[in-house]
Amino acid sequence: MEAKELRARSAQELSDELLRLRKEQFALRMQRASGHAVKPDQFGKVRRNIARLKTVLREAGAKGEATAVEAKATGGVHKK
Repeated sequence: MEAKELRARSAQELSDELLRLRKEQFALRMQRASGHAVKPDQFGKVRRNIARLKTVLREAGAKGEATAVEAKATGGVHKK
């Protein structure tokens, strides 16, 4: 997933993708905690994809498009 691809998407699609990545991150944590074999590099990949997605959302928010969508997708937590 590249930033170019993300910038071409709508705010709702970005929000849905963020939710999907958060669920994937949670599933990886649960697999690791329960002793299942998980590829360690997947944690970093998911974390970087979440960061990339949040950066694109923040850029769009600076343009006035996705501030509310980002707050909703992150559960209302908005760090500065």
